[in-house]
Amino acid sequence: MSEIVYDEPPFLVEAVLGLGPQGNNAYILSGANRELVTIVDAPAGAEAILQAVGARTIERIIVTHWHADHWAGFDVLRAATSAPVYAGAEEENLDATRDILPLEHDALVAIGGPGSPATVRVVRTPGHTVGSICLRFGLEGRGVVLTGDTLFPGGPGRTRDHAALELEIASITSRLLTLTPATLVLPGHGGSATIGQSTEEYATFAGKPHDPDLQGDVLWLES
Repeated sequence: MSEIVYDEPPFLVEAVLGLGPQGNNAYILSGANRELVTIVDAPAGAEAILQAVGARTIERIIVTHWHADHWAGFDVLRAATSAPVYAGAEEENLDATRDILPLEHDALVAIGGPGSPATVRVVRTPGHTVGSICLRFGLEGRGVVLTGDTLFPGGPGRTRDHAALELEIASITSRLLTLTPATLVLPGHGGSATIGQSTEEYATFAGKPHDPDLQGDVLWLES
């Protein structure tokens, strides 16, 4: 079962929430041509994604980063479509047999066929992984950013060491928190937020001293 989480023509975003053992979210994007869709992330339970897509044509699959929970449903999707698969151009640990195509930072992707007015901008946000990407699009002041595991309501994605956390925070502050405050944040797990809410929470975090080895699961208001 999917739910519409953003509907501002020409964009439509449907969310398939809480998939697999780690509660992943997947998103289905369409433009003015509602019969062509882009799937973002391929978690376990991808049968629910295909059910939500129905008879529509899958134009492409974009995966936000290499972690296994975001790819666990790949074979299910691949059995249903030969659509090209994309990930960040800098990403590591990708399965070469999947013929994954690179998406460069600031690349524009037309949703709904060549020349579609519905375009998505790729935003490279290293930290959670080296090649993590976010996708931003929509109307000025009422846009959306799909953040994968880079930014969640309440904090950044889990990091493996302090250097990775610093890199992730730099990505968030320079490339995400600069977006319009009303921008909707749709992450790879859990519920949504806005950039305005995330900015306020980060300001609290930035105003406090922290352990010089801070890493892992960090919460803006509690860490």
